[in-house]
Amino acid sequence: MGKLLTFGVVVAALLGFLGERFLNYRSKMLYDREVENIELPNCRLLKGIDYGSEDVVILPNGLAFISSGLKFPLLPSFAPDRPGEIFLLDLNENDPKPVVLRISRGFDLTSFNPHGMSVHIDETDNVVYLFVVNHPNHGSTVEIFKFDEENNSLLHLKTITHDLLPSINDIVALGPDSFYATVDFYFRATTMKVIEKLLYLPWSSVVYYSPTEVKEVASGFYFTNGINISPARKYIYFVDIADRAVHVMEKHDNNSLTPVKVLTVETLADNLDVDPITGDLWAGCHPNGWKVFVYDPENLPGSEVIRIQNILSDEPVVTRVYANNGSVLQGSSVAAVYEGKLIVGTVFHKALLCDLNEPVQDTE
Repeated sequence: MGKLLTFGVVVAALLGFLGERFLNYRSKMLYDREVENIELPNCRLLKGIDYGSEDVVILPNGLAFISSGLKFPLLPSFAPDRPGEIFLLDLNENDPKPVVLRISRGFDLTSFNPHGMSVHIDETDNVVYLFVVNHPNHGSTVEIFKFDEENNSLLHLKTITHDLLPSINDIVALGPDSFYATVDFYFRATTMKVIEKLLYLPWSSVVYYSPTEVKEVASGFYFTNGINISPARKYIYFVDIADRAVHVMEKHDNNSLTPVKVLTVETLADNLDVDPITGDLWAGCHPNGWKVFVYDPENLPGSEVIRIQNILSDEPVVTRVYANNGSVLQGSSVAAVYEGKLIVGTVFHKALLCDLNEPVQDTE
């Protein structure tokens, strides 16, 4: 009888602990937040992008890469059997239309599952290297491509894997084969990933990779996500989405990072884009992350875009630029700008293009 009582107490304590962790995680995901729409006057959905636009990277000449078709643990997918794609969008055109980039033979397109992206432009010959986080067969790799603008194609150069990169979320390129990456999960197996997040374990990190050195440069985070670099390449910015925090780190010559500051935001920021002119940070956000993980077509996940100005100052300014309750755009994950044009991408839904420079059209 005593053993049964002890067993019952242990089970009750365990269930109580797990219940508390579940409620805590649900709260961190802003499960009860409702979205108040903030509309922009000159926006349209990009035709042909229907299965996600998780990350967007814009070149200095206005060409934008868009990753599409992400399949990720616990997140919905409207085309689970469709391979991922990389779109190209020319923001210099009056009516830009996304075009699928061809990928060179020999690369396994059937398992292509693109996530975060970054670019490196060689200063000597202006060759563009596109870095793509890929999850083939539930794995995690970094694929490096050479962009052929004339032929709208990508030449696959190499695949990178490493034990310190078990689950990569996003990446920022530093050279032709070096980068920082956010590692969002410590475990590789889906079941353990769920347990890791429900227990709210601070086991996410940032890792530096080069062919000669791989090292963890920041750790102790709950869910590292988007990462980017300042225009002068002196600071690294990355998001801990579960802690609703944007971290600022100083980058050193040996590629180590030291903390500078943490900015708390009132939403779940995902990927970060940095305006090369102003240094402003733009983030696609999840105003109610719980709705993304527990997808209900009758209660859609919304979208939100924030702009962070003067992040290095004592009083940075955070502005809600766009918000939608899911009626137009679901699950926004990135917001990227180029000369007054704004692209808002999503994890599994569509993509929105807005012209911030155009005057409001009179519909009367």
